[in-house]
Amino acid sequence: MTTSNRTVELETRGQGDVRDLTAALSGAIRDAGVKNGLATIFVVGSTAGITTLEFEPGVAADLDRAYERIAARRAEYQHHLRWGDGNGSSHVRAAMLGPSLTVPIVDGRPTLGTWQQAVLVEFDTGPRRRAIVIQLLGE
Repeated sequence: MTTSNRTVELETRGQGDVRDLTAALSGAIRDAGVKNGLATIFVVGSTAGITTLEFEPGVAADLDRAYERIAARRAEYQHHLRWGDGNGSSHVRAAMLGPSLTVPIVDGRPTLGTWQQAVLVEFDTGPRRRAIVIQLLGE
């Protein structure tokens, strides 16, 4: 059984920014030599999330609009009243999406569809430096 951990750092532009993590995931799998197993991708922090989607500007914009309908940026949040930092929607959106994704590894590659990429979705109100942990378990 092989285990491997890699941390990838990246800069985001703020709420609505989507970053493709697929190349980093594939590279971590290749470098660790894992042929079959599981990869977990996890973002450190409470105002970003990880998922899969077709990584193209239209889908990113659609996702941002959908979250705006569900957890509007300018709505009143108890978090704003308590801390005054104005990012209550960021926390709510990130909690809805979740901080991690597990992807099967088969024949040394992540099992993703043709139009499916692993992505980070930034929900915080300003640019952030994000640490993404990729943990592999397999053989």
